[in-house]
Amino acid sequence: MSGTRSPSRKAPATEADTGDGARWPVWKLSLLLYSFAAAAVAINLFMLALAGSWLGLPTLSPWWALGLSVPLGIPAGWAAGRWVRRLMDEADGV
Repeated sequence: MSGTRSPSRKAPATEADTGDGARWPVWKLSLLLYSFAAAAVAINLFMLALAGSWLGLPTLSPWWALGLSVPLGIPAGWAAGRWVRRLMDEADGV
């Protein structure tokens, strides 16, 4: 049961420390978060096209929004990976 209880009230309860200091690199986090980022891009593109139809712009079908989100999801996934890495570093006190 080593590592399941916190040694103090201020330190969070964590699993046993392996001591290897392994950190998730941004590119791995980006790969992990890519599908979520691409889905968010697709939804936002579709909604933006619907809002644009009020201005007389053509609408975007859901399939086109999904197709466009595949390449546009790459920078969005990278930004999400950097954001999560920064949050992890902040939580670790680095």
